[in-house]
Amino acid sequence: MSDVAIIDYGMGNVHSVQKALIKIIDKHSSVRVTNNIDVIKDCSHIVFPGQGAANECMQNISKYFGLDELSYLFQNKPFLGICMGLQVLMTSSEENNSCRCLDILPGEVLGMQGKINKNLKIPHMGWNKVRQEKDHPIWNGIEDNSFFYFVHSYYVKPTNDLNVLSLTDYDISFASSVYDKNIVAVQFHPEKSSASGLKLLQNFINWNGEL
Repeated sequence: MSDVAIIDYGMGNVHSVQKALIKIIDKHSSVRVTNNIDVIKDCSHIVFPGQGAANECMQNISKYFGLDELSYLFQNKPFLGICMGLQVLMTSSEENNSCRCLDILPGEVLGMQGKINKNLKIPHMGWNKVRQEKDHPIWNGIEDNSFFYFVHSYYVKPTNDLNVLSLTDYDISFASSVYDKNIVAVQFHPEKSSASGLKLLQNFINWNGEL
């Protein structure tokens, strides 16, 4: 049984994530979209989705939560970050003339502009291969180099390469997912990624946060 809290901070595709999770949970589990810290405390698993800019994300979550308390919960329950939910874990983002992030995983968020072939479109949008760099319960039943759906103009560069869970190529090779202890975060959108995405979500809610 899993009680999943999806963080709602006024940005992103929380309801599409909710619909995807409802498809794969069992009848004894629940999925709640919430900005209530007490609900998050009571849940077994946390999902942090989102799209947009890192500075706006930080401003929005600061309106609803104490950042220290929220960061503590992120580091002490099975946690899945999606897209912005990955980027906000880093130390800082260079978006909008730099922004301080949660600094849960040391690293930075960098723009693709100027780093990839100018003939390639930004944002990086559509299906792309995810190359698994580490074994992890999140990959159970998912073949290496499976396709997942991306929409982003920025990517993360963790300070420690040991945190890189997968890589994806878009002229440059970038970390398409990271992990540390109870945390997994992905740049792609599993809720939009067909069977592989649903399997990843199922693997997450079946995971107890231990490696």
